[in-house]
Amino acid sequence: MFDPNNFFNSILVIPILNVLMGIYTLLNYLKIPGALGLSLIILTVAIRLLLTPLTSTQLKSANKLKELKPELDELAKKFKNDKTRLNQEQLKLYQREGINPAAGCLPLLLQMPILIALYNLFFKILAGSDMNTVIAEINKVIYYPFLRISTLDLSFFGLNLAHKPSDWQKAGWFLLLVPIITAILQYWQTKLMTVSQGVSNQTKIKDSVDKSAEKKDNKADMGEAMQKQMGLMMPLMIGFFAYSFPLGLSLYWNTFTVFGIIQQNSLNKSFQKKKQQL
Repeated sequence: MFDPNNFFNSILVIPILNVLMGIYTLLNYLKIPGALGLSLIILTVAIRLLLTPLTSTQLKSANKLKELKPELDELAKKFKNDKTRLNQEQLKLYQREGINPAAGCLPLLLQMPILIALYNLFFKILAGSDMNTVIAEINKVIYYPFLRISTLDLSFFGLNLAHKPSDWQKAGWFLLLVPIITAILQYWQTKLMTVSQGVSNQTKIKDSVDKSAEKKDNKADMGEAMQKQMGLMMPLMIGFFAYSFPLGLSLYWNTFTVFGIIQQNSLNKSFQKKKQQL
């Protein structure tokens, strides 16, 4: 389950598992109920906090690029038949504005392995059919003896973290609220990101108005329509996953999303303040 000979497991999954078991052991020692669920939340928040500098860099870079969209569109029209000149002019624009286009991608690439490791870890723990086997596999890769566990309590505020909302007929109809809440949170985060795009694009849109602006670019319209569709499809897709996966994974995902909402909302407010000061 947690093969230490696997490179990905050895550098990410197993170390994160040990931190999770450390939090779980401490909460159990303090006799705090719902120890595993709280451990998932604490670990997710801790990792989100560690990734905050990378996430902030990614979001700020993305918003700066969106502010330059009108000018980039103008360059694309002006040099549409000269790709080399277009690339040169775009680089000049980036240098003038102090933007590194790769700055938005690099933080995301660095975050992805950690997010995959978290998902992988939680899925293996919660989707295991035989809890005794899961406990034995966990104890095999624990670094320190005092972190070894004999039981793993999956209860969290009256819910079993291994249950799936798709089993609502057996476990209760209220489980259906989980995918609904998950989809709503995902939609909320998507809307905040869309608002951020709107705020950024409006800062320079007035400077780019000319005769050609009256003619809508079909490709741009199609891209905007696809973006709106994705804004609806993504939350529905995540909600469907939450319907099929154990509750513990939804707890992890929703904690991650709520943190993202807080961060995006804070960033949007800072951009609005800057806009008002200009």
